[in-house]
Amino acid sequence: MAKQASDPTVKDPVVETGKPSQRASAPKGGFTPRGVPQIVGVNRIGLWSLYMKEVRRFLKVQTQTIWAPAVTTLLFLVIFTVALGRGGREVLGVPFASFVAPGLIVMGMMQNAFANSSFSLLSGKIQGTIIDLLMPPLSPGEMMGGIIAAAVTRAIAVGCTVALAMALWPGVSLGIAHLWAVVWFGLMGAVMLALLGLATSVWAEKFDHNAAITNFVIAPLSLLSGTFYTIENLAPAFQAVSRANPFFYVISGFRYGFLGQSDMGDASAVMVAGVGIGVFNAAIALGVYALLKSGWKLKS
Repeated sequence: MAKQASDPTVKDPVVETGKPSQRASAPKGGFTPRGVPQIVGVNRIGLWSLYMKEVRRFLKVQTQTIWAPAVTTLLFLVIFTVALGRGGREVLGVPFASFVAPGLIVMGMMQNAFANSSFSLLSGKIQGTIIDLLMPPLSPGEMMGGIIAAAVTRAIAVGCTVALAMALWPGVSLGIAHLWAVVWFGLMGAVMLALLGLATSVWAEKFDHNAAITNFVIAPLSLLSGTFYTIENLAPAFQAVSRANPFFYVISGFRYGFLGQSDMGDASAVMVAGVGIGVFNAAIALGVYALLKSGWKLKS
């Protein structure tokens, strides 16, 4: 073998042709050449792993993330029905407790979807573990999908818990009139707040920033969206303000699914609102995707 290697009559294919041989260009050690992606399409394993990580994170403290919000929302029902629901008071032709219950359910779902997604990246930035989310082979869309899906899962868990508790409350009827409205507006509300929470998580640098958005933006928009009243009782100027609030359409549409009527209008108006919420969420999703792709306040 040594003699053959030193024999000048044996010509190297690189010297002979001026081009590297096929064996020389083969990747060393069986690895894919640099710059060639190994995962083509959606990284399903990575996406599922991120989703399960986020779900397990809030399930480990489910007393705080699921049961406590359910109790708080139920207290709203107790207080308002005792204070305003006496004497057989009816709103939209149903008892006041049955009118308030759907709005409280979807309000709890939205607030907890925001709380879950707004904590995901912010905790990593503060604790110095953000690299655990940035290093894995996940695209911005996959990262966004995993975090949003986990936030929606928490919202559904809270919504089901609150609905079960309210169904056992005297005077509350949760019969479903339009299942599509319950599912669509519930999911769209949770997705909308999950996207806003993820954007907040990217922007915020400390927990005070997150709390400021929660207290001064999310809470007022939730409470002033017709959860406890119909906008017909408001002055025209305040009605216009309420109709500019996207929370109003989510809550009214979700309530329509239970009661078969809402203060938005007839069934066609509810369907238009449903399409509008879907388009609004798509616009927010594009903005959040561009934010994650840019790496603003994440990679700098």
